[in-house]
Amino acid sequence: MRAGPVILLFATVALVGWIAPGLSGRGQHQSAGKPEALPTAADPTSREAWLSGGTVLERAQDGHFYADADVDARSTHFLVDTGASVVALTGSDAQAIGLVWNESDLVPVGRGASGTVYGVPVRLQRVELEDFAAHDVPAAIIPEGLDVSLLGQSFLAELKGVRIEGDRMILGGEP
Repeated sequence: MRAGPVILLFATVALVGWIAPGLSGRGQHQSAGKPEALPTAADPTSREAWLSGGTVLERAQDGHFYADADVDARSTHFLVDTGASVVALTGSDAQAIGLVWNESDLVPVGRGASGTVYGVPVRLQRVELEDFAAHDVPAAIIPEGLDVSLLGQSFLAELKGVRIEGDRMILGGEP
């Protein structure tokens, strides 16, 4: 007879955690003006990542994964590049977050398909994606030749995990 109240209590706690994730400590940060879509039972990958605090990115038509992250409190659009060793900012994205440099600051920062890549090594105070933030992130400003900023390993390595399942990339969450 006593199983009834215990089951009811468990069901209530589970329901509160699902409907009001902020109360359970598992919710994600919701961007202003954008409603957060709750995962559905038909979408187990999204639900799993959401419950574990991860971020799910859908593969774009060009085959890549993109994410919007805040860099020093400024929203920046990134191509998620697991092969890039550091976060690489386009010149315009770097200017938008208030970074300044001049031509004399350019040094070789890596090698690309077309040869040596020149840039300006910097450290970003804070890079935030959903509810995860990394501090003092090594990065480089690439003033020319980069069409979109790259979210590289200097940020990705701070996450709990990065994996691809079909046309989805799951960042963070439980591996």
